[in-house]
Amino acid sequence: MDQDDRLRHSASFGAAAAAYAEHRPNYAQAAVRWALERAPGPRVLDLGAGTGKLTATLVARGSDTVAVEPGPSMLTELRRALPSVRALAGRAEAIPLPDGSVDAVLSGNAMHWFDMAVAGPEIARILAPGGTLAGLWNVMDDRVDWVAGLARVSGTAAIGPRDVPTSWRTETADLHLPRTGVAARFGSPEQAAFPHGQRRTADSLIATLATRAGMLVMPEQEREATLARIRAYLASRPETADGEFTLPMLTGVLRVRRL
Repeated sequence: MDQDDRLRHSASFGAAAAAYAEHRPNYAQAAVRWALERAPGPRVLDLGAGTGKLTATLVARGSDTVAVEPGPSMLTELRRALPSVRALAGRAEAIPLPDGSVDAVLSGNAMHWFDMAVAGPEIARILAPGGTLAGLWNVMDDRVDWVAGLARVSGTAAIGPRDVPTSWRTETADLHLPRTGVAARFGSPEQAAFPHGQRRTADSLIATLATRAGMLVMPEQEREATLARIRAYLASRPETADGEFTLPMLTGVLRVRRL
Protein backbone atom coordinates (compact mmCIF):
# COMPACT_ATOMS: atom_id res chain seq x y z
CA MET A 1 0.00 0.00 0.00
CA ASP A 2 1.50 3.36 -1.04
CA GLN A 3 1.38 6.53 1.05
CA ASP A 4 -1.71 7.95 -0.68
CA ASP A 5 -3.65 4.72 -0.11
CA ARG A 6 -2.46 4.59 3.50
CA LEU A 7 -3.74 8.09 4.14
CA ARG A 8 -7.06 7.40 2.38
CA HIS A 9 -7.68 4.24 4.37
CA SER A 10 -6.57 5.64 7.72
CA ALA A 11 -8.79 8.71 7.25
CA SER A 12 -11.83 6.56 6.47
CA PHE A 13 -12.65 5.75 10.11
CA GLY A 14 -13.93 9.21 11.02
CA ALA A 15 -17.30 8.72 9.38
CA ALA A 16 -17.79 5.49 11.35
CA ALA A 17 -16.47 6.62 14.75
CA ALA A 18 -19.62 5.73 16.71
CA ALA A 19 -19.91 2.32 15.03
CA TYR A 20 -16.20 1.72 15.63
CA ALA A 21 -16.64 2.47 19.32
CA GLU A 22 -19.65 0.18 19.59
CA HIS A 23 -18.45 -2.82 17.63
CA ARG A 24 -14.65 -3.04 17.73
CA PRO A 25 -13.27 -5.34 20.46
CA ASN A 26 -11.01 -4.39 23.32
CA TYR A 27 -7.63 -6.08 23.81
CA ALA A 28 -6.69 -9.20 25.78
CA GLN A 29 -5.50 -8.21 29.25
CA ALA A 30 -2.60 -10.68 29.05
CA ALA A 31 -1.45 -9.05 25.80
CA VAL A 32 -1.39 -5.59 27.37
CA ARG A 33 0.51 -6.93 30.40
CA TRP A 34 3.11 -8.54 28.14
CA ALA A 35 3.45 -5.39 26.05
CA LEU A 36 4.23 -3.34 29.17
CA GLU A 37 6.11 -5.80 31.37
CA ARG A 38 9.55 -4.33 30.57
CA ALA A 39 8.56 -0.66 30.52
CA PRO A 40 10.65 1.33 33.03
CA GLY A 41 7.69 3.29 34.42
CA PRO A 42 3.92 3.85 34.31
CA ARG A 43 3.72 6.65 31.71
CA VAL A 44 2.05 5.26 28.58
CA LEU A 45 1.06 6.87 25.28
CA ASP A 46 -1.74 5.27 23.28
CA LEU A 47 -0.73 6.40 19.79
CA GLY A 48 -3.42 6.41 17.11
CA ALA A 49 -5.87 5.84 19.94
CA GLY A 50 -9.05 5.89 17.86
CA THR A 51 -12.12 5.85 20.10
CA GLY A 52 -10.12 4.69 23.12
CA LYS A 53 -10.48 0.90 23.08
CA LEU A 54 -6.88 0.36 24.20
CA THR A 55 -6.84 3.58 26.23
CA ALA A 56 -9.62 2.27 28.48
CA THR A 57 -7.66 -0.93 29.17
CA LEU A 58 -4.54 1.07 30.06
CA VAL A 59 -6.48 3.35 32.40
CA ALA A 60 -8.14 0.37 34.09
CA ARG A 61 -4.77 -1.21 34.85
CA GLY A 62 -3.53 2.01 36.49
CA SER A 63 -1.18 3.33 33.82
CA ASP A 64 -0.56 7.08 33.62
CA THR A 65 -2.10 7.31 30.18
CA VAL A 66 -2.19 9.96 27.46
CA ALA A 67 -3.90 9.39 24.11
CA VAL A 68 -3.01 10.90 20.74
CA GLU A 69 -5.38 10.58 17.77
CA PRO A 70 -5.44 12.43 14.40
CA GLY A 71 -9.12 11.95 13.52
CA PRO A 72 -11.46 14.63 14.95
CA SER A 73 -14.50 12.33 15.07
CA MET A 74 -12.56 9.52 16.72
CA LEU A 75 -11.03 11.95 19.21
CA THR A 76 -14.47 13.34 20.08
CA GLU A 77 -15.72 9.81 20.75
CA LEU A 78 -12.67 9.04 22.90
CA ARG A 79 -13.13 12.20 24.98
CA ARG A 80 -16.82 11.42 25.43
CA ALA A 81 -16.11 7.89 26.63
CA LEU A 82 -13.05 8.73 28.75
CA PRO A 83 -13.39 12.34 29.92
CA SER A 84 -10.66 12.01 32.57
CA VAL A 85 -7.98 10.99 30.05
CA ARG A 86 -5.64 13.55 28.53
CA ALA A 87 -6.45 13.18 24.84
CA LEU A 88 -4.56 15.21 22.24
CA ALA A 89 -4.91 15.78 18.52
CA GLY A 90 -1.78 14.58 16.77
CA ARG A 91 -0.16 12.06 14.46
CA ALA A 92 2.53 9.43 14.92
CA GLU A 93 4.70 11.50 12.59
CA ALA A 94 4.35 14.63 14.78
CA ILE A 95 3.65 13.64 18.39
CA PRO A 96 2.68 16.60 20.63
CA LEU A 97 4.73 15.45 23.65
CA PRO A 98 8.17 16.42 25.03
CA ASP A 99 11.35 14.40 24.66
CA GLY A 100 11.61 11.36 26.93
CA SER A 101 8.16 11.97 28.41
CA VAL A 102 6.72 8.42 28.29
CA ASP A 103 7.90 4.97 29.33
CA ALA A 104 5.90 3.10 26.71
CA VAL A 105 4.17 3.77 23.40
CA LEU A 106 1.36 1.36 22.56
CA SER A 107 -0.70 1.32 19.40
CA GLY A 108 -3.87 -0.74 18.97
CA ASN A 109 -4.60 -1.81 15.37
CA ALA A 110 -2.98 1.38 14.12
CA MET A 111 0.78 1.00 13.67
CA HIS A 112 0.38 -0.21 10.08
CA TRP A 113 -1.05 3.23 9.20
CA PHE A 114 2.09 5.06 10.42
CA ASP A 115 4.82 6.31 8.09
CA MET A 116 7.53 4.74 10.23
CA ALA A 117 10.35 6.47 8.39
CA VAL A 118 9.06 9.61 10.12
CA ALA A 119 7.18 8.14 13.08
CA GLY A 120 10.10 5.92 14.17
CA PRO A 121 12.37 8.86 15.11
CA GLU A 122 9.40 10.65 16.71
CA ILE A 123 8.62 7.65 18.89
CA ALA A 124 12.27 7.26 19.83
CA ARG A 125 12.32 10.96 20.76
CA ILE A 126 9.44 10.81 23.24
CA LEU A 127 10.41 7.45 24.76
CA ALA A 128 12.58 7.36 27.87
CA PRO A 129 15.70 5.16 27.58
CA GLY A 130 14.67 1.56 28.09
CA GLY A 131 11.12 2.39 27.07
CA THR A 132 8.85 0.05 25.14
CA LEU A 133 7.21 0.42 21.74
CA ALA A 134 4.45 -2.13 21.16
CA GLY A 135 1.83 -2.63 18.47
CA LEU A 136 -1.25 -4.71 19.28
CA TRP A 137 -3.58 -6.29 16.72
CA ASN A 138 -6.81 -8.15 17.33
CA VAL A 139 -6.97 -10.99 14.81
CA MET A 140 -9.68 -13.54 14.07
CA ASP A 141 -8.51 -17.08 14.81
CA ASP A 142 -8.71 -18.72 11.39
CA ARG A 143 -7.42 -21.99 12.85
CA VAL A 144 -11.13 -22.45 13.65
CA ASP A 145 -12.92 -23.86 10.61
CA TRP A 146 -15.88 -21.49 10.45
CA VAL A 147 -13.62 -18.46 10.93
CA ALA A 148 -11.40 -19.62 8.06
CA GLY A 149 -14.53 -19.91 5.93
CA LEU A 150 -15.62 -16.43 6.94
CA ALA A 151 -12.25 -15.03 5.88
CA ARG A 152 -12.58 -16.69 2.46
CA VAL A 153 -16.11 -15.38 1.93
CA SER A 154 -15.42 -11.87 3.19
CA GLY A 155 -12.43 -11.01 1.02
CA THR A 156 -9.39 -8.98 2.02
CA ALA A 157 -11.28 -5.68 2.31
CA ALA A 158 -13.06 -7.05 5.39
CA ILE A 159 -10.52 -9.59 6.69
CA GLY A 160 -7.03 -8.82 5.44
CA PRO A 161 -3.66 -10.52 6.03
CA ARG A 162 -3.12 -8.65 9.32
CA ASP A 163 -6.52 -9.86 10.59
CA VAL A 164 -5.70 -13.58 10.88
CA PRO A 165 -2.91 -15.23 12.92
CA THR A 166 -1.58 -17.32 10.04
CA SER A 167 -0.13 -14.18 8.43
CA TRP A 168 -0.16 -11.33 10.98
CA ARG A 169 3.37 -12.13 12.23
CA THR A 170 4.84 -11.75 8.75
CA GLU A 171 2.71 -8.70 7.97
CA THR A 172 3.76 -6.83 11.14
CA ALA A 173 7.33 -8.05 11.68
CA ASP A 174 9.05 -5.03 10.12
CA LEU A 175 6.58 -2.30 11.12
CA HIS A 176 8.41 -1.21 14.27
CA LEU A 177 11.36 0.49 12.57
CA PRO A 178 12.14 2.45 9.44
CA ARG A 179 15.14 1.35 7.44
CA THR A 180 17.17 4.31 8.66
CA GLY A 181 19.66 5.14 11.39
CA VAL A 182 16.89 5.22 14.00
CA ALA A 183 17.01 1.40 13.98
CA ALA A 184 20.13 1.65 16.12
CA ARG A 185 18.01 3.15 18.92
CA PHE A 186 15.91 -0.01 19.31
CA GLY A 187 16.60 -3.62 20.22
CA SER A 188 15.37 -6.75 18.49
CA PRO A 189 11.61 -7.15 18.08
CA GLU A 190 9.59 -9.83 19.86
CA GLN A 191 6.15 -11.16 18.94
CA ALA A 192 3.56 -13.03 20.99
CA ALA A 193 -0.15 -13.84 20.71
CA PHE A 194 -2.75 -14.22 23.45
CA PRO A 195 -6.20 -15.87 23.41
CA HIS A 196 -9.11 -13.48 23.17
CA GLY A 197 -12.76 -13.48 22.12
CA GLN A 198 -15.76 -11.25 21.63
CA ARG A 199 -19.44 -12.01 22.13
CA ARG A 200 -21.21 -11.35 18.86
CA THR A 201 -24.37 -12.02 16.92
CA ALA A 202 -24.42 -12.34 13.15
CA ASP A 203 -25.67 -8.75 12.89
CA SER A 204 -23.07 -7.32 15.24
CA LEU A 205 -20.23 -9.23 13.55
CA ILE A 206 -21.35 -7.86 10.19
CA ALA A 207 -21.43 -4.38 11.75
CA THR A 208 -17.88 -4.94 13.02
CA LEU A 209 -16.59 -5.99 9.60
CA ALA A 210 -18.30 -2.95 8.06
CA THR A 211 -15.97 -0.70 10.11
CA ARG A 212 -12.83 -2.09 8.42
CA ALA A 213 -10.96 0.48 6.37
CA GLY A 214 -11.18 -1.55 3.18
CA MET A 215 -14.95 -1.72 3.54
CA LEU A 216 -15.33 1.97 4.36
CA VAL A 217 -13.56 3.06 1.15
CA MET A 218 -15.33 0.47 -1.04
CA PRO A 219 -17.97 1.65 -3.56
CA GLU A 220 -21.42 1.36 -1.99
CA GLN A 221 -22.78 -1.29 -4.36
CA GLU A 222 -19.73 -3.50 -3.89
CA ARG A 223 -19.83 -2.97 -0.14
CA GLU A 224 -23.47 -4.02 0.12
CA ALA A 225 -22.80 -7.10 -2.01
CA THR A 226 -19.89 -8.09 0.23
CA LEU A 227 -21.96 -7.64 3.40
CA ALA A 228 -24.81 -9.67 1.89
CA ARG A 229 -22.38 -12.49 1.10
CA ILE A 230 -21.09 -12.44 4.68
CA ARG A 231 -24.65 -12.42 6.05
CA ALA A 232 -25.57 -15.45 3.96
CA TYR A 233 -22.48 -17.33 5.12
CA LEU A 234 -23.16 -16.64 8.80
CA ALA A 235 -26.77 -17.77 8.37
CA SER A 236 -25.53 -21.04 6.87
CA ARG A 237 -23.22 -21.97 9.74
CA PRO A 238 -24.61 -23.66 12.89
CA GLU A 239 -22.06 -21.80 15.02
CA THR A 240 -23.38 -18.39 14.00
CA ALA A 241 -26.90 -18.81 12.65
CA ASP A 242 -28.83 -18.23 15.89
CA GLY A 243 -28.28 -15.92 18.84
CA GLU A 244 -24.97 -15.00 20.44
CA PHE A 245 -21.65 -16.75 19.93
CA THR A 246 -18.03 -16.10 20.82
CA LEU A 247 -15.85 -14.96 17.94
CA PRO A 248 -12.51 -16.76 18.46
CA MET A 249 -9.69 -14.22 18.44
CA LEU A 250 -6.10 -13.61 19.43
CA THR A 251 -4.42 -10.35 20.41
CA GLY A 252 -1.03 -10.30 18.70
CA VAL A 253 1.73 -8.07 20.03
CA LEU A 254 4.92 -6.77 18.44
CA ARG A 255 7.26 -5.40 21.14
CA VAL A 256 10.60 -3.65 20.93
CA ARG A 257 12.76 -1.81 23.48
CA ARG A 258 14.35 1.60 23.07
CA LEU A 259 18.03 1.39 23.89
